[in-house]
Amino acid sequence: MSIRPIHSILIANRGEIASRIIRSCRKMGIQSIAVFSDADSHAPFVQQADIAVHIGESGPAASYLNQEKLLEVARAQGADAIHPGYGFLSENAAFARACGEAGITFIGPRPEAIEAMGSKSQAKSLMRSHGVPVIPGYQGEDQRIATLTKAAGEIGFPLLLKATAGGGGKGMRIVEAVEGLEKAIESAKREALSAFGDDELIIEKYIAQGRHIEFQIFGDRHGNALHLLERECTIQRRYQKVLEESPSPALDEGLRSKMGEAAIQAAKALNYDNAGTVEFIFDDKTKDFFFLEVNTRLQVEHPVTEAITGLDLVQMQIEVAEGRPLAIRQTDVKGNGYAIEARLYAEDAAHNFMPATGKVLHWEIPQVEGLRVDTAVCSGSEVSIHYDPMIAKLIVHDRNRATAHRKMAYTLRHLKCLGLTTNQDFLLHLFEKTAIQQGNYDTHFIQEHVDPALLGQKTVQQKALAAIALTLAGWYQREQARTVLRAMPSGWRNSRYMPQQQSWRWGEEEFLVQYTAKGGQLFDFILLEQNYQVGLIHADAHHLSLRLDGVQHELSIAFQGSRFFLHSAATGNMQWQEKDRFPRKEAAKIKGGFEAPMPSQVVKVLVESGQQVKAGDGLMVISSMKMENTIEADQDGIVEEIFAREGQNVAAGFLLLKLK
Repeated sequence: MSIRPIHSILIANRGEIASRIIRSCRKMGIQSIAVFSDADSHAPFVQQADIAVHIGESGPAASYLNQEKLLEVARAQGADAIHPGYGFLSENAAFARACGEAGITFIGPRPEAIEAMGSKSQAKSLMRSHGVPVIPGYQGEDQRIATLTKAAGEIGFPLLLKATAGGGGKGMRIVEAVEGLEKAIESAKREALSAFGDDELIIEKYIAQGRHIEFQIFGDRHGNALHLLERECTIQRRYQKVLEESPSPALDEGLRSKMGEAAIQAAKALNYDNAGTVEFIFDDKTKDFFFLEVNTRLQVEHPVTEAITGLDLVQMQIEVAEGRPLAIRQTDVKGNGYAIEARLYAEDAAHNFMPATGKVLHWEIPQVEGLRVDTAVCSGSEVSIHYDPMIAKLIVHDRNRATAHRKMAYTLRHLKCLGLTTNQDFLLHLFEKTAIQQGNYDTHFIQEHVDPALLGQKTVQQKALAAIALTLAGWYQREQARTVLRAMPSGWRNSRYMPQQQSWRWGEEEFLVQYTAKGGQLFDFILLEQNYQVGLIHADAHHLSLRLDGVQHELSIAFQGSRFFLHSAATGNMQWQEKDRFPRKEAAKIKGGFEAPMPSQVVKVLVESGQQVKAGDGLMVISSMKMENTIEADQDGIVEEIFAREGQNVAAGFLLLKLK
């Protein structure tokens, strides 16, 4: 087979994966061409690319999923190849074929392989025929609810509904009993259709104590296939991975070899010719493993494999797409040390991992040896409703599991991402758990062992430190802005008994902070009936260093209007509200009203005006950042009025409907 060199690549994606591909392009001397939507006009990857082309409005259908536009830009810019990254069009066989027909190399596997694995039902049949163990279940063209219900009864509960197309947890539901089956089928089909344009489902026997273990595979166009060891991705929430690690604490060399061989068999069954991942469910009790699916693309968690093998997977993808044979053999693949990845998301872990939006006011990465950060943001970046809420991937590589976990915990204590709600404290909470440190968990670990209500709790000492720091930050800003009477002491009063004061709100709690400046940036504070001696050491736009009762603390602070965002190793992340000096009339909450908890799109209205509902009944399905949430009635009542229509985009706080 002849070699077809690639000199320029159009990246049909966005965010951190676009930045990742750009790095390999630069390393190989290949020109990178980025495309961007309205929402991504100022994103880091747009600035990093050699060429960047505006491609459409913010919605994915008008931009990153617009196949004709992508090919048009590729031709206009003279691109030799298109790299689809992950998500979007990365597993779209029609797009891969269209690239070939346009004379543009698609950096991914053959369209036939994508098609074979694009349907989970077809994939299981193919793997079964090639001796790869598959989990019992139903896959078939008959998608009537009656047929699926009958099949579910034969398989037995609990069971798992899965969309045959796509991944990322979209269109997946665990069903414990027949009573909730029909509702789960309808919801999974609706979500799958929205995410992938295909509502076909398969049903699988659900393994209660399972681990999610996947093998990175690679093939070329010369018939070679190999695996690049495993990644364990058991720690998940809403079927989306939270932590990924290698090597797996559950595998010995015998099991690793056996599963690796099964992965290679899967690759050979597909005549596979690029990067892919074979995913298995591993039964911790029996040590049996079953095929789940093949992801015919680069995975989000590929840096874990790069860390332990020392390979550049994107470079390998490009070389294979050029027609070159793999430069390594299976015997060359060696694992070096241990690596783990944690996904930093814009979401509220204390409230059912609700997606969050907003501006990253301050972004700062700690200096940690062995730390790699793949990110889509910088200070000033916007996290919008239109795309996945992942902010960054934190990858730590070290000589063993214990030292890598310790470094990851340190990273999470010192990373600064201020301006919106993230899962940073939740991730740190995971790494502080003994079971995580020891590798004793299954796919239900978060659901069964993490109490979200505890995640937002802070001690009296943490609240006091935060309130004092915020007050000092405000004092420093006022001092810098003073233009008259600068020689007069700060906060001078004609009565020496009158301290300055500042009021703050953290959640539902209110704090009155009283303080007196003593000169030389020393202060006496009174807060929560406690006295504190405080010294301000240093302050600038985003950092504050203070000494509280003899102990020094470093804090980062950012603000937007009267909202303040604070982080330190001692407090974690906290959001505060500065209380107005004069009472402000609050907007009255409408009795019986249900508001959008975040910027969303209304997917389905489940009720109509005048309808009687009971507590727990679904009222409306909304979608934000590609995830569905159902608004449920909190009491019995009658639907009085509906204010939102299907397909409508609504802001956070928008009144959706009202019950009486």
